[in-house]
Amino acid sequence: MTKERIRKVYGRRQGRPLRGDRQEALDVIYPKLELTTAQLKQDSSLNPRTLFDNVGRIEFEIGFGNGEFLRNNMLNHPDTGFIGAEPFVNGVSSFLKSIKDDGHDNIRVFMDDAIIIAKSLQDNSVDGMYVLNPDPWHKSRHHKRRMICQANLDVFSRILKSGATFIMTTDVDELAEWMCTQASHHPDFEWMAESADDWRKMPKNWYQTRYELKGKEAGRTQSYLIFKRK
Repeated sequence: MTKERIRKVYGRRQGRPLRGDRQEALDVIYPKLELTTAQLKQDSSLNPRTLFDNVGRIEFEIGFGNGEFLRNNMLNHPDTGFIGAEPFVNGVSSFLKSIKDDGHDNIRVFMDDAIIIAKSLQDNSVDGMYVLNPDPWHKSRHHKRRMICQANLDVFSRILKSGATFIMTTDVDELAEWMCTQASHHPDFEWMAESADDWRKMPKNWYQTRYELKGKEAGRTQSYLIFKRK
């Protein structure tokens, strides 16, 4: 029996109305790349390799925004299968517009709650995961909405392979402390920092998005929290 499809997406799902190329990308490209309800049964049965013809690795980005980081990865690593989740319609349409002239063999997209994907994937099936600049949900009463929590880390731990990399970023200091504490307290994750300043160092071959650069121009410091699945 298929488990009940539960969504936990907070906040608005769409900003300005879509027009022109963005609406066309959503109408034409998204149906070709969409992860469907039939595939996402939330029963840990989906082998992500079946979504692609021939890939060596599987990577999963949660909340990809406008998709700049995701597009850079998919173009530079054509042998890796990328799965991206983003509930914000305008972000998905922007990403799809940006890849309309690219090959689509190594990318699949879901315009909804990323946890639906995570609960659907098989154990030990993902080689790398990214949660980049998630919504900080500043108010204390909204902290339960944060993506990084023990319950979600349990799900991520299940689908990540042993030794897989789990990278989180934010330019909100309080959220950086929260995410680092949550992951450090989880028994299945190990923080890879070797010095006090490692979390300020940009990972090798990192792609800086417009959002990240805008934050730096505004004087905010980006934190790079790199964990490994034990």
